[in-house]
Amino acid sequence: MSKKKLLTAIGPLVVAVLVVAGILIFPSRSLDKPSSKTIHNAASSMSVNILKGNLVKNTAVKSGEYLPFFGSSELSRVDTFHPSVLAEKYNRPYEPFLLGSPGTQSLTHVLMLNSMKDELKGKKVVFVVSPQWFVKDGVSQQMFSFFYSPLQTYQWISELEKPDENDRYLAKRLLQFENVASDTRLKNMLQKIRDNEELSRSEKRAAAVKYQLLNNEDRLFSQFVFKTRADKITEKTAGLPNTYNVEQLEALATKTGQKSTSNNEFDIKNSFYSKRIAPMKDSLRNSQKKFNYVESPEFADFQLFLSILAKNDIDAMFVIPPVNKLWSDYTGLSEEMLNTFSKKINEQIKSQGFTNVADFTFDRSKAFFMQDTIHIGWVGWVDFDKELQKFLANEKRPTIELQSDKYLSKDWMNAYGKKKKE
Repeated sequence: MSKKKLLTAIGPLVVAVLVVAGILIFPSRSLDKPSSKTIHNAASSMSVNILKGNLVKNTAVKSGEYLPFFGSSELSRVDTFHPSVLAEKYNRPYEPFLLGSPGTQSLTHVLMLNSMKDELKGKKVVFVVSPQWFVKDGVSQQMFSFFYSPLQTYQWISELEKPDENDRYLAKRLLQFENVASDTRLKNMLQKIRDNEELSRSEKRAAAVKYQLLNNEDRLFSQFVFKTRADKITEKTAGLPNTYNVEQLEALATKTGQKSTSNNEFDIKNSFYSKRIAPMKDSLRNSQKKFNYVESPEFADFQLFLSILAKNDIDAMFVIPPVNKLWSDYTGLSEEMLNTFSKKINEQIKSQGFTNVADFTFDRSKAFFMQDTIHIGWVGWVDFDKELQKFLANEKRPTIELQSDKYLSKDWMNAYGKKKKE
């Protein structure tokens, strides 16, 4: 092939690579301003690129028009009484920004919260704490890897001045994940932070450069919202009364729950029961007898989230969902264990001064509170909303006294249960 033909063949590719590289290194300032439509669509998308990025979600919360909801799969189940639907129908001064997805747990939320701490100073957030996160090994390698954000990790390191025990524990925890440790330079920096050693000047510079490159990449690509629930949310508002009235909403939620759970004895949504339960119902009887949510590294991961709230004067409402009692009776899931989890997580939250806890553990028997086995549904969302409105109206700020030395310890992770053998 002649030089001319070769240049003709690969020239456009080289130019394209150079253009993209140039944009990543020197991105246009116009990329710093996602449109209001982009932010609105992103707020309900729960898209991975939005969760792992910074620009869109941080711009949203900085505006003061969006209220962050941290959680997992329960946020994705949009029905007539979902917080996003109620907020739109009744023209509330906030729109929920859903920060989570099936599989996200405390450690993912720690990096997300830290990445938006400056925009959230003095503001409020909602955190739905699922008991099912608190299993023996905590978040799995697969799920953490899927939602892991190098951008948010390098941001944390770049902004880190004097690491405290929370920072050292976070570094130690991150090193336990294969996709984090595979980055050799990052691994070395995390090991130093874990061991309370100072990063060198070159390491700090390298972290800052890497963060800036990842930040430029985020500015370029995070504004692509590949899915949104915005239209579905708007559609669901049609089923609500025109005027907000708790009694009417409760009655409507009960009626909706009755109609939606007609094919099973567990008060589970018909479609969920037909697809997920019925085909294997017999094998699920007494299948959860040995489940344990009171011994888990998740308690320490959760403590890291609390520490960021405290350091940045961010007020939070913590929501603890119940487990459908009709279902847990069938699977043998221990009610005593669930009660113990409630006691333990409440102690960790309240003993440090966080006062806003909506613990629905003991609403497990309430009709149509749950949509399925573990996710809040019709009546549950109405009760959730009542607690949310009280939280938002309360202007009193909590007085926080962190006890991370206790709540990051192995003793606490294993407390309230049989101690593990050394």
